[in-house]
Amino acid sequence: MKSTIKKIAAFGLAALMTASALASCGGSGDKSSEASKTDSTASTASKLGDGSKGKVYWLNFKPEIDETLQALAKDYTKQTGVEVKVTTAASGTYSQTLTSEMDKSNPPTLFVIGNQQGVKEWGDYALDLTNTDIAKELNTDAYNLTDDNGKLVSIGYCYECYGIIANPDLIEKAGHKMDEIKNFEGLKAVAEDIHKNADKLGFDAFSSSDMDDSSSWRFTGHLANLEYFYEEKEAGGWKECPATLTGKYMENYKNLYDLCINNSLTDPKDLATGGHDAENEFKTGKAAFFVNGSWEYAAVSEDVKNATMIPYYCGVEGEEKAGLNCGTENCWAVNANVSGDDQQATIDFMVWLVSDKNASAKMVEQLGIMPYKNAAESTNGFLNDAARYTEEGCYVMDWATNYQPNVDEYRAALVSALNAYNADQSDANWDAVKTAFVDGWATQYKAANAQ
Repeated sequence: MKSTIKKIAAFGLAALMTASALASCGGSGDKSSEASKTDSTASTASKLGDGSKGKVYWLNFKPEIDETLQALAKDYTKQTGVEVKVTTAASGTYSQTLTSEMDKSNPPTLFVIGNQQGVKEWGDYALDLTNTDIAKELNTDAYNLTDDNGKLVSIGYCYECYGIIANPDLIEKAGHKMDEIKNFEGLKAVAEDIHKNADKLGFDAFSSSDMDDSSSWRFTGHLANLEYFYEEKEAGGWKECPATLTGKYMENYKNLYDLCINNSLTDPKDLATGGHDAENEFKTGKAAFFVNGSWEYAAVSEDVKNATMIPYYCGVEGEEKAGLNCGTENCWAVNANVSGDDQQATIDFMVWLVSDKNASAKMVEQLGIMPYKNAAESTNGFLNDAARYTEEGCYVMDWATNYQPNVDEYRAALVSALNAYNADQSDANWDAVKTAFVDGWATQYKAANAQ
């Protein structure tokens, strides 16, 4: 939801444990790099000990799952005899708590490294998880974090997603099928046809795209991600916030933004002040599409039982293989400085959490979904949509938007420019949007880095 995403972005700017800046699945490296990785993996494997002789100490990042983790720890100890301790850092104190706990004689064996800043600060403390039993349980590499040498520092254990929520029943009522929507061309044809016939159908294509504080983050944060993501993808992945943007994919952002505001229940000129309930418009069948995320599933599925989520189709070449925008701030790292027995015990415990039927079901109930092939199925339909796209070989659109520098100032300028464009969709006003989007990034980067 809005507050969660803004909190994540703010944490990223503070260089604390934040939402991860995820890298896309990349190609294979050169032979020397692969050989080095193989040597590293063999070395790691030789250090692992006997898990039955070790113990586990998890410094947990998510206070809301503490009760569940305490119960699971007891269950595992009862089943295996292996001691499992879970300590949960208070909200907003993880970085400080981790620093303190790592200095103790019995430090955490399992902890969180959630972004590239964390990799820089804590990567040396992390065991290379390449080819470990827990890494073999993953169903995607999209939530892995590596260092500059390719060491697998941490792996995601849950994630959220956002995209375009759709009502298949309304789309069929309009004479179309979901199968028609495989790219921007298909989405545009369906949305424009619904909008053209809205009076006759009794519903429109998109719910309202308000630009007030309760809604603008969906377009200045989430939707903006499509431009950042494709720039990042073309650059081979971002390891840190880039000082500038090229704006190469601004036309694609415009494609989808225009589609949202011009095929909607609300006139674009009326978006600035807000006051429209986009969620309720979708739930009550007044709109076929709703731009939002997985956290909306419980609310909208009460009324739209078969609601589904589709990617940000925007006209990029090859987007038929696009998946949803997925990200996480929750990535497991295993302490490289504890004994081999403790490392193996920790990995064994991790494998149990993601593969045991009952344990993984309890984890998924709390976390929504886990990117592991043997984990229990999520009850969140939108997260299951994300997993389905991944299973079908689609690429994950990672949360590159979390790199936005001076996020509040940057987004405020973008809102102002978009409001002017909404009121008058001239080329000059769109040029002002591009200026706020691209030049504004460079300006805020300099401000954030005191340049």
